[in-house]
Amino acid sequence: MLPQLFAYALNFPIQKFLQAQRKVNVMLCISAAVLVSHTFFSWLLILKLGWGIKGAAITLNISWWLVVIAQSLYIFITKSEGAWSGFTWLAFVDLYDFVKLSLASAIMLCLEFWYLMILVVITGRLKNPIVPVDAISICMNINGWDAMIAIGFNAAISVRVSNELGAGNFRAAKLAVLVVSITSVCIGVIAMIVVFATRDYFPYMFSKSLPVAKETTKLAALLGFTVVLNSLQPVLSGVAIGAGWQSLVAYINIVCYYVFGLPAGILLGFTFKYGAEGIWSGMIGGIVLQTIILIIIISVTNWRNEAEQAASRVKKWGGTIASEE
Repeated sequence: MLPQLFAYALNFPIQKFLQAQRKVNVMLCISAAVLVSHTFFSWLLILKLGWGIKGAAITLNISWWLVVIAQSLYIFITKSEGAWSGFTWLAFVDLYDFVKLSLASAIMLCLEFWYLMILVVITGRLKNPIVPVDAISICMNINGWDAMIAIGFNAAISVRVSNELGAGNFRAAKLAVLVVSITSVCIGVIAMIVVFATRDYFPYMFSKSLPVAKETTKLAALLGFTVVLNSLQPVLSGVAIGAGWQSLVAYINIVCYYVFGLPAGILLGFTFKYGAEGIWSGMIGGIVLQTIILIIIISVTNWRNEAEQAASRVKKWGGTIASEE
């Protein structure tokens, strides 16, 4: 899996570069083509050749590197309509500020992604953990599928907010936050309804074990609530990225997730003997607290001041303000 990690390191900056220019259709075409090849290689290596998990790892490595190579070729060949004119020493001007922002963003996102992954690890410390871990893993898969939609909104709103603030259109930035938040939550509510309606059936997509299926059904209520929360939370994080609040949100994540949510989950799961449901419930509390704090911050933010700060950064790094042209 190590080659895949290096592909991640290249893929995400390239994606942001293309998203900032609204080259979403290019990324869509590349991803669709790679998905087709990924399906073929998965069948070939996992089923036809019988390589199992090893084949799955090889397929993922190939697919992620194909995405990186294809996107890089597009940038190098088209020059992105003047957005990138080639390598230059000017790229290292004010690099320290970019590094600080990148590290803050990485810490912020890692704290968010690791949080739910820790749920599976902690569940593995329960007595007789096999069934609860299997059930939690199934729920995390379902949550991950729905989260892909919210992550798409995360990317869209981060680029939209940064572009609008950079252009001085603070009202448009504020409106975009409202529209995307409502849209994402509505999709999350629909997904929650689907989870509730199929709670007796979807576990069998992943396992034929009756105990695992029953445990997963018991967790459906928590899964549905998590799906709704995770439809809004990535959008709020995207707003933070677009507005440059990564450092602030990183501190908020530490307090909400690891000072409040994680201890609450351990307390409910182990001390009060609620098991996997208790662990998950406590950790949901951390997500709820973080979401409430971000909503309050966004609600009281002076977007005019944010636009002025963004304009000063654009001028500092040699750009132009769209509204002034």
